[in-house]
Amino acid sequence: MKRESLFKLIILLMPFLVLLVLEGALRLFGYGHDLSVFKEDPARKGYLVLNPHASKRYFANQKNATYGNAEPFTIKKKPGTLRLFVLGESTTIGYPYMNNGSFHRWLQYRLSQTYPERDFEIINLSLTAVNSFTVLEFGKTALEYEPDAVLVYTGHNEYYGAMGVAVTKGIGHSRMLARLLMKLRCLRLTQLIASATDQISEMISGKKIDLRENLMKRMTAEQQMAFGSEDYRAGLDQFRANMDELAALTSARGVPLLISNLVSNEKDLKPFISIPDKQNKSADTYYRSGIQLYQQANYKDAKKAFVQAKELDALRFRAPEALNKIINDIAHAHKGVTLVDTRDLFEKHSVGGILGNETLLEHVHPNLPGYALLSEAFYQALKKIELLANSPREMDFETLKKQIPITLVDSLKGEYEMMILKEGWPFNIPMPAEDKREKTEEEKLAGALVVKQITWRDAMLRLQQHYAAAKDTAQMLRVAEALVLDDPLNAVYLDNAGKLSIALNLNEQAVRYLSKAFRMENSFERARLLFVILLKMDKPAEALPYVAYAAAHNTSRFNLNALHAFVRQQAEAEKKQ
Repeated sequence: MKRESLFKLIILLMPFLVLLVLEGALRLFGYGHDLSVFKEDPARKGYLVLNPHASKRYFANQKNATYGNAEPFTIKKKPGTLRLFVLGESTTIGYPYMNNGSFHRWLQYRLSQTYPERDFEIINLSLTAVNSFTVLEFGKTALEYEPDAVLVYTGHNEYYGAMGVAVTKGIGHSRMLARLLMKLRCLRLTQLIASATDQISEMISGKKIDLRENLMKRMTAEQQMAFGSEDYRAGLDQFRANMDELAALTSARGVPLLISNLVSNEKDLKPFISIPDKQNKSADTYYRSGIQLYQQANYKDAKKAFVQAKELDALRFRAPEALNKIINDIAHAHKGVTLVDTRDLFEKHSVGGILGNETLLEHVHPNLPGYALLSEAFYQALKKIELLANSPREMDFETLKKQIPITLVDSLKGEYEMMILKEGWPFNIPMPAEDKREKTEEEKLAGALVVKQITWRDAMLRLQQHYAAAKDTAQMLRVAEALVLDDPLNAVYLDNAGKLSIALNLNEQAVRYLSKAFRMENSFERARLLFVILLKMDKPAEALPYVAYAAAHNTSRFNLNALHAFVRQQAEAEKKQ
């Protein structure tokens, strides 16, 4: 009897054992990908970066999976470092500018200039075409790495993004099934089955995913969603549940969560799909009314009409007003959660408080002034929760907008990306006629960037060579600062920015860059440059440690001991005053 029971148990377990062996074999032979959120940085020992394959657990078709930034951070946070994780979707990663156009880079630059003696790690984990499921799962992992705060801007992709309600109807909008599906996609066996299924489907249908089509079209399949419908409400419920869970987790850990409300184009974007409501009024009806009222300077009623047009737009690329209410509710329901009122700031910078092309490029993505405002909203929120102390060097918002090292190539790249996006569905705006004149070097590099012929860093290095040939030191410095902002752990970039600052007599700025490079990698040459600048600025006390290091590690033919003694006397005399 015991033998018979054992035999039945073996028969029952056999399928699971077979699956386990297959999974082990696939891993052993290197099939598929580890879908963990982070992986070790191959370029820096002791650092982690966002795993480029992490998004694949959210996309039904792996060819649509998107990739984020690789911003290194130490596995064990160094004392005194302020670490911020940024979570969200395409707006949060800075589309269409990416790199230094994103709001977190505006924030990073401002913090580095305001607090030059501090180290900041602002790690952007955002991806395009994802929604609150990704934000929640990435947020859970980020909490394991000692964040000082988590910054969130998300909501526009709740319907059509990966795991959005419009693309998960097969699992009945069940969060439990959605999470199970995400876990199963981490298995190599599931990855093999999904790959085989996609290939077979393409063979049977004779259709392959056209990667030339924009991701918006590939993800949505042109699905309409009426205001107040079951799918509409399911999107709200999904967003509330995911964000509420994230807020509860950060609150329990004592980690501040800064969650922003959402902005979208109200005035300068016609509804994508207009269908009549119960009163036989459509999105187009309200939009036309809004235009007339706006032209009459009746901004209060125009705002209401534009918002209602957005609400009735059946192609839900813009988050409904209900999502902002949910965000507000969550911010007030959990301890340690702060509402970042981005919308209020955008409205203050828009005529009549109506959002349009002054701050937004199309439906939801900000232009460069808009990304500046988004960074300002989060900066003020960080100050509000007293995570940032007052500083005599504080960079104000107007100075930030003037000094942020965003190059003309970055700006043009964003402009070209928008032309390509708007040429396709659902905008269908013809590309402007090509200008026959000879293109500038900036235009050539931006064009090469858009079609992925070169990387952003290669574009910046070629741009710097172009400015060097033109003997334009100011523009060389802007590019050098851009490279530092993109890769703040690169001491060579810091040296270059420091030396170019010296050439332009920007001594305080030179000290900021060179002192950070020195903290990263002590060297005689950096110490020499620093003490020379600081003595020129009549700051012997600040110069003293660099003179001391240079004297102790002297690689020049000059004896620095006498200088060391003199600077020490000057510093002591200054201290007595």
